[in-house]
Amino acid sequence: TLEGPRLQLLVHASLDKLNKAVGRSAEGGWLKRLGVEAGSWDGLKRQVAERWSGVVEAAVRRLGEEKLTKEELEELKALRDKLNDDKIAREVIAPALLLMQAEKLGVNEESLRYFAAVVSGAIGGDGHVSAAREEVGLTSGERGIALLWRAAFRAHGIKAKVKGAGREFEVVASGGDAVRLARLYFLYGPPLLEGRDDRLKNHKLAEAVELGAKGALNVGWEEPKRTEGGRVAADLTISEGGVDVKYNVYLRSDEIVLQFRSTDRGRAELAARLLRLAGINAEVKREGGEGEWYVAATTDKLAAGHEKLRGALAEIVRKAVENGWVGAETANRWLEKLESGRVLKEGWPKYGMWLAKGALVIRYRSTSPEGIEREARRLRDMGLVEGVHFAVKMPEGGGAGYVSILREGLERAAWLSVHGSGKQQRLAAEFVDYILERAREEGEEVYEKAEEVVEEGRAVGSLSLADVRGAEVFVGGRKHIVNVLGGGAEFDEGRGGRTLLRIKITADIDGVKGDYTMTYSRYGADNAAVGYAYASADAPGGREADAERFSALIRALTGEEPRVYRRGDGKIMMVCYEGHLEGFMRYAELAEVIRRWLEETGRRQGAG
Repeated sequence: TLEGPRLQLLVHASLDKLNKAVGRSAEGGWLKRLGVEAGSWDGLKRQVAERWSGVVEAAVRRLGEEKLTKEELEELKALRDKLNDDKIAREVIAPALLLMQAEKLGVNEESLRYFAAVVSGAIGGDGHVSAAREEVGLTSGERGIALLWRAAFRAHGIKAKVKGAGREFEVVASGGDAVRLARLYFLYGPPLLEGRDDRLKNHKLAEAVELGAKGALNVGWEEPKRTEGGRVAADLTISEGGVDVKYNVYLRSDEIVLQFRSTDRGRAELAARLLRLAGINAEVKREGGEGEWYVAATTDKLAAGHEKLRGALAEIVRKAVENGWVGAETANRWLEKLESGRVLKEGWPKYGMWLAKGALVIRYRSTSPEGIEREARRLRDMGLVEGVHFAVKMPEGGGAGYVSILREGLERAAWLSVHGSGKQQRLAAEFVDYILERAREEGEEVYEKAEEVVEEGRAVGSLSLADVRGAEVFVGGRKHIVNVLGGGAEFDEGRGGRTLLRIKITADIDGVKGDYTMTYSRYGADNAAVGYAYASADAPGGREADAERFSALIRALTGEEPRVYRRGDGKIMMVCYEGHLEGFMRYAELAEVIRRWLEETGRRQGAG
């Protein structure tokens, strides 16, 4: 953090290396700019502790619009005495220094670079970035630390909220603030690490690219001219956040080429990042393995870029036509591509997308059996299963066949795009990105539905049951504190050979420890998944108290209460539905078993 986006490295470095990094920064780096004279990690902790009253005052002032409660203020003040704990200090010092920076340096290009470098390290560690939800968040642990980060964000022009309970809090920026934060993270964050090795790919940074691309971008251009070699060339500049990069545009006989060259690897990296924000998938390469670094994109890639970039390129082409340097036929072909902006992702055919009675339909149609089989094979390579995740109809009698992606298929692809590995993860990520692009082209309603399905898929298995600690929920007008201790899911055999799903959770609710089981089966003509559980008469407080605790547990885990029925024989029954199952599937301990149960019982168990 002290010399750029290196927080993750410093956390795991030896104390000697950390002390040296602090010393270098104090001698001629960021700490010197802040007036912090510290020669070691312990010295830095002392310096921050001595300035703590000023840090708290700055935080209170920055959060002035959102009044702190007395309890929150006390939590902020109490962090000073916890700085001797290295674990706490590592979480506290970064946002504290950012607040000190805002007070001393103000907000300018220099301070924003330091801010982005520090935040990129925090996001890379315990943060998350979601382009679909337009959200960037940091997990901070204690509420006081979360408030400190929130104040640091606010000091640098970004509004955020603190969410959580107990000892698990996070700071979340959304909407336009998330876009701005993502752009800073992307521009000044860690290396892109492109290539086919998915172990090296930074998926948070990839999400930041997609999210940051939703913001404004400045594109300027100069009139084309002829070079000494007779080529038609023009300069095009992309600007963002005080950073300007000038690219060369060449109009060749058969294509438009945009490129950037430099002996400076970092400058070429920045050029590639700005192109990413402009919607161009560009990688940094080196000529001959030893020469200049360069970034290049040709006509089809450029035609997939954002409107401002395409518009600037189109104007360059028109000027070249006016000067008689480019033929009308060639220019019209280029302009048609640039003005349509609908070049498909490389290798993907055009899937049709629409809503039918509120349900999302995704279908590729073709009269070519080879084309249908190619798409089916690609989906299988991705990890999807025919008949479960997608349906295939081969062409017959000269008519068209199709590959239809089911809702379960898009959800599974979204899950694989985040939690998969190797080739499957890469294919799934490309497919999900493509589907969201196509959905956006088909209008707001289609896009919102596709986004909803993708987010549900990505959320599967993203949490651990142990994450539910100190969760506060209200049931029956009363507050309950839920701490989940463990759990799992398993298959069982019911009457008539039916396959049952048993979800078992051990939890402490309001100080009462208990084991809770919800049993799902398939029912009715629509083969609906329904879960049942009964309150225990032997539980502390009897059936009523047990039912309320059980309902609080379900709500804490899924966000929805079960339906509660009181029978004539005195028994109390809780009922859950598929919506609750979707909530349960967010937990890694339950997700895979629930997924298999839904697939297997959905295929082979009918009405009943």
